Amino acid sequence: MARRLSRRDLEVFRFGTAITAAHYSLRPVDSTEILAHFDDQMRRRAAPDNLYVGKGWSAVLWRPDDGEVEPLVARMREVEGHVEWKYYSHDGPELRERLLAAGLEPEDEETVVVAEAASIEPPTDDVELRLATDEFDDLAAWVFGERYPLPERAVAVVAVVDGRPVSGGRVDFEEDVEFAGLFGGITLPDYRGRGLYRATVAKRAELARERGYRWLYSDALPTSRPILERVGFVPITTTTPFVFPDA
Repeated sequence: MARRLSRRDLEVFRFGTAITAAHYSLRPVDSTEILAHFDDQMRRRAAPDNLYVGKGWSAVLWRPDDGEVEPLVARMREVEGHVEWKYYSHDGPELRERLLAAGLEPEDEETVVVAEAASIEPPTDDVELRLATDEFDDLAAWVFGERYPLPERAVAVVAVVDGRPVSGGRVDFEEDVEFAGLFGGITLPDYRGRGLYRATVAKRAELARERGYRWLYSDALPTSRPILERVGFVPITTTTPFVFPDA
């Protein structure tokens, strides 16, 4: 039976759980250097005036230079759909205190992990994988009870067992950046522990490599972080969504 999609499930499925992969060489990751690139490409460029406004999901991605949060919080209140302040721990504890003072509430902390696309092995032949948007949509709708269209530049991958899609996820390809994100990881309960999800990660990483993306990243919850670290991801910071009470 499909279960109702909670707001947190929705955020993770649509926007937040990204994964990466690569193959051939496991080279050390300079987390300080990568964090600087991540901040520049995935935060500052995405929201040059601090607040990114999208279709259904919006967020403050970059801290204000003057440290004043109230003007941005006021702008958040005017945005339709889900809106959050995406606080990163390396932005400093003072900013966190200001967000609390402004009336925002923290949700679950996530760990931002990255891997170089050239460090994860390609998918093996023992798992049937398909690029299948409709099948992925159907799988997600069965699990969560609701259906959401993929972003325009996203590619969905599903793992198939006995002709049935049972695991999947998507990879998002933003323009003019080195990072590709993997989101919306799903595996049906009866099919967990078979390496299917890891196979979809490997395939999505392969797609990213083919398109010239150097890095992949994930905002990992405690349930997914150990899996990602086992395949070569390295933590670079943490991030916490701050939202309006009862949002």
